[in-house]
Amino acid sequence: MTRRLLTALFGLGLTLAPVAQAQIPRPSPEFVISLPSGQQLLLSQYRGKVVAIEFLLTTCPHCQTCSSLLDKLYKEYGPRGFQPLAVAFNPMAGMLVPDYVKGLQLTFPVGVSERDPVLDYLRHSSSLRMLVPQLVFVDRKGVIRAQHAGDSDFFKDEEKNMRAQIEVLLKEPGPKTPLSSKSKKPPASKSASASAPQALQ
Repeated sequence: MTRRLLTALFGLGLTLAPVAQAQIPRPSPEFVISLPSGQQLLLSQYRGKVVAIEFLLTTCPHCQTCSSLLDKLYKEYGPRGFQPLAVAFNPMAGMLVPDYVKGLQLTFPVGVSERDPVLDYLRHSSSLRMLVPQLVFVDRKGVIRAQHAGDSDFFKDEEKNMRAQIEVLLKEPGPKTPLSSKSKKPPASKSASASAPQALQ
């Protein structure tokens, strides 16, 4: 019976791939967030921090609650390396984000993206309904460790669950960095290049 059901699903073009692809943990790909100012943020800029990314619709009350809680936790855990980010992807989000930020008095970066990059990042099929907010936690090494859709039990007690997730990830070590110039001096012939800015790890 199970084999027949799977055959029928594949025959209709409905596969289980979107579920399988969104495995946790998985390496986080790069993601670009466009701010209302025109500046672009790269997710990789925050490597070494524990990052929570909220994908939202500015008109969604549950998203507003999530954003407010992230801001509250940012003020508490930010000094220890916690960094929330928010990405709006509803129509006209670029025009709506400034009022969203002002209305909620958010102090962390909130920007916009097109829908397709959001779906790609979340590994969410465009043929399936997506409930917001979508909340993703990325550890210090750039690995997605948790991903929660709007209908997840995670949001039934979201502040408690957010705190638990953040505290676990903050206790983990960050990415290994190369030896500093203080511990290993470069040869004299390379001293000029040693003072050049280093790429983000």
